[in-house]
Amino acid sequence: MSQIPEQISNNDRPQQKGNNILKWVGILLLVYLLIAAVGMISLGFKSVTGEGTEKLFAFATNPFSGLIIGTLATALIQSSSTVTSITVGLVAGGLPVVTAIPIIMGANIGTTITNTLVSLGHIGDKEEFKRAFAAATIHDFFNLISVVLFLPLEIIFHPLEQMGLFLAQGLVGGSSLSLKGFNLVTTVTKPVVNFFSGITHVISPPLDGAVLILMGVALIFFSIVLMGKLLKVLMVGRAKGMLYTTIGRDPMTGIVAGTVITILVQSSSTTTSLMVPLAGSGVLGLSQIYPFTLGANMGTCITALLAATAISGNQAVPALEIAMIHMLYNFLGVVVIYGIPFLRQLPVIGAQKLADVASERKYLAVVYILGVFFVIPIILLGLSTLTANI
Repeated sequence: MSQIPEQISNNDRPQQKGNNILKWVGILLLVYLLIAAVGMISLGFKSVTGEGTEKLFAFATNPFSGLIIGTLATALIQSSSTVTSITVGLVAGGLPVVTAIPIIMGANIGTTITNTLVSLGHIGDKEEFKRAFAAATIHDFFNLISVVLFLPLEIIFHPLEQMGLFLAQGLVGGSSLSLKGFNLVTTVTKPVVNFFSGITHVISPPLDGAVLILMGVALIFFSIVLMGKLLKVLMVGRAKGMLYTTIGRDPMTGIVAGTVITILVQSSSTTTSLMVPLAGSGVLGLSQIYPFTLGANMGTCITALLAATAISGNQAVPALEIAMIHMLYNFLGVVVIYGIPFLRQLPVIGAQKLADVASERKYLAVVYILGVFFVIPIILLGLSTLTANI
């Protein structure tokens, strides 16, 4: 009798292997659809704006509006990857890079809502909740401090824009090296883009472009959500194993592990949410979770870089530029904030103080989530729009 389970297990292995292969094929197909969707948004945006791109986004020339839009959009759909991929498509369609940078920064803030919500699952136990809430909100504080440091510098001196442009031009190359504009990714995804574009041709412009944008956004959302689910089935178990093997090691190992895990599961929300229950149970301390969180911030940049491969021609450089800016912003945030001892401690202090208060008055945790991610951004966006109209 003892051999039967082993026999069943052995018989199930080929089926399990076949299922895993199908899942990986599905992931490749979803990456293809994600890249095609970015091309759809770019084409639709060009159709809607024509020559009036600057006028259409005049409201967002205020960088704080872009920051709030990025925060709100990401908090609502709980996916910074979706927002950054859509932003890449909009830049390819003509949205100025300078306008898109604050949106990318806002997406970093908005994505932290997921692990903060996960921490509420520990609200029944005071000490457990204190540890979990601190582990979740350290991500919030890090990204808020990063914006406070880098947004004013970007507004005045544009360092991220300049570095992103330099890298993008170096990677894309000059027109003489571009094989007359040939782009393998664009060519491969063209049938899908043309198919959806053909569907919208029955609608009169510029409404056809707007519908194509909506289709592209829906396809991005579908691709990332489904891809995330497949990757979780395939990789989260291994990600947890990697997480455990890095416990107690140096911060650099933690940062690298957070980056790799996030690339594997294509979701910084998943990476950071994995840590919250471990913190709540006392398995991981805040000093160990902090580096993982920083790595998660860097790992999430891969989606925007994938999305940028969809673009060719004159808009290839701006599309890659905003993707590179996303990567540079997260990388430099780690180097500056974690590299300077005084700044390094600020997210830890902020998270611990907030967790102390929230564990005593648990309703304040809900007030914090609603206030930081929804109420305050909506009020600020309204005030910004009102000021622009005066």
